[in-house]
Amino acid sequence: MKITKAQSQENRARIVETASTLFRERGFDGVSVADLMVAAGLTHGGFYKHFGSKADLMTEATAQGLVAKMSEYQDLDTAEFIARYLSREHRDERGDGCTMAALSGDAARQPPAVQAAFASGIASMLAAVERGAMAAGADQGAARAKAISLFSQMLGALVLSRACPDDSPLSDEILDVCRRQILTALVPVGGIPRSRKR
Repeated sequence: MKITKAQSQENRARIVETASTLFRERGFDGVSVADLMVAAGLTHGGFYKHFGSKADLMTEATAQGLVAKMSEYQDLDTAEFIARYLSREHRDERGDGCTMAALSGDAARQPPAVQAAFASGIASMLAAVERGAMAAGADQGAARAKAISLFSQMLGALVLSRACPDDSPLSDEILDVCRRQILTALVPVGGIPRSRKR
């Protein structure tokens, strides 16, 4: 039975969404096309009707995951964003968490298109953190440097925290220490900046 164009688009979207979650949970190499299609509730043969290769899907799923996470953080002020990013909940929700924290190590070994999707997501995240630094009183040059440093610390803290067993006191300590230090670094004389919007 021939499927409609609308059903084909729905199937493609389901594949991308499923892949985005599974890649964050297991890594790019930890998910086969067959496993992915089973998880999406579709047949293995249907994959190549939508994508030329697994790398094509990896690029699209990466971009979707990055955009989804940015949208989730869009309306948070600086302090809320940092608190949510460096939370135990975010640490534990690998499949729905930050694509950069889950897959940056894998991205370094992937085709240029996947790396380009990561570079775009990193640039967007840095721009958002930079706006928070400027709201805290830093000039533009200093804000950019501070954004790179602070986001690198945030990303590294989440990665290190996830590398520890979930019930490890060290895992929680890494998040707590980095969250406090980053918030302190962004606090202007008048208090936490509230103007950060994406």
